[in-house]
Amino acid sequence: MAYQRILTVQDISCLGQCSITVALPILSACGHETCILPSAVLSTHTGGFGMPHIKDLTEDFEGILDHWQDQKFTFDAVYTGYLGNTRHMDFVKRIFDTMLVSGGMRIVDPAMGDHGKLYAGFDEKYALAMRDLCASADVILPNVTEACFMTGTPYQQKLDEAYVSALMEKLEKIAPNVVLTGIGYREDETGVLVSQKGTRWHYVHRKIPKSFHGTGDVFASAFVGAWQQGKSMTDAVAIAADYTAKCIEKTWKEPAHWYGVKFEEVLPDLIKSLFLANL
Repeated sequence: MAYQRILTVQDISCLGQCSITVALPILSACGHETCILPSAVLSTHTGGFGMPHIKDLTEDFEGILDHWQDQKFTFDAVYTGYLGNTRHMDFVKRIFDTMLVSGGMRIVDPAMGDHGKLYAGFDEKYALAMRDLCASADVILPNVTEACFMTGTPYQQKLDEAYVSALMEKLEKIAPNVVLTGIGYREDETGVLVSQKGTRWHYVHRKIPKSFHGTGDVFASAFVGAWQQGKSMTDAVAIAADYTAKCIEKTWKEPAHWYGVKFEEVLPDLIKSLFLANL
């Protein structure tokens, strides 16, 4: 695959192993030039460190994009994560419309909630705006909570195939390709349900009995990195899911490392899964 330039738009949590501090090294390890557009800078992520220092960067977007357009920069793919407000979504649409190469990929991780609740500061208006952004994407990567808020579906913690199929049917009306995470029908398993232009595929793996901040960002970044390396969508999902599971395996028995996963130590495995066949 040709050398790719990927732009990721999301926040920088300076400590906590999530968002850009995850996306930048993972995408780079996948062999891509990785550019960043930070939506905000946080001293830490918001999950357990107390109230972080936050610097919103919305007012800087206009100047950054004007400079990029003046220099005629383009991107082979744009991948969004946590955005923070609806103005960021408007800027992302501008990037989609003006800075993507012909055939470039628009990938949206609608990072706004988990466990049946929206993150602090978000509401149903934000969820509807995110649905609108997802409608302009080639691929979306929601978890079940985000899918429910975007489709007006009551959240259900215990999943069954009928419920998930109905939820996926609604998502398929939003975007042509859907990667729905957190889909398992037994207590000891989880997985990813993929809909690629209406064709569905479920990838299942063992569920580790502990959750960590940032694993959605790890999965999304690895998926984008693998897919943009020319892997099929299903292969990219399997690579990303296996990598994320290995990151959790590496971390979950260490209580001092509760705030994120040690994704760095597993990067060699990700690189091997992408490039070993080509050696």
